[in-house]
Amino acid sequence: MKIANGNERASRKGPADWFTGDVWIDEIFRGVDSSRVRLMRVSFPPGARTAWHTHPAGQVLHVLSGEGLVQTTGEPPREIHPGDTVVIAPGERHWHGAGPANTMVHLALYESDARGVDAVWMEHVTDAEYNAR
Repeated sequence: MKIANGNERASRKGPADWFTGDVWIDEIFRGVDSSRVRLMRVSFPPGARTAWHTHPAGQVLHVLSGEGLVQTTGEPPREIHPGDTVVIAPGERHWHGAGPANTMVHLALYESDARGVDAVWMEHVTDAEYNAR
């Protein structure tokens, strides 16, 4: 058994290539050896969001607080709220982030593939795409 002390892990700002806005990431768990599971707590200020992306093994989001948006290709953005869990299929092109007037914090659970790839990042979500509700 291992207990990871929360004080030993610093928050880090999400890369500008992956996010619009000042998004903060707290790594909760990163599997080692045979486990490729990753668990992150991601905090979005109003209007902040991911770029379009996919995950080779899929992703699960669980909203902790605030109001957010999530969209998959070909569908309009959908609102998400505390307690909502979003299951994203492997390879599904999507984005997620905070609503325009509220912060949003979610847990993100995903797994890397055998090559170590856990996400494939694409273009940023345009304001028109973000506001298309």
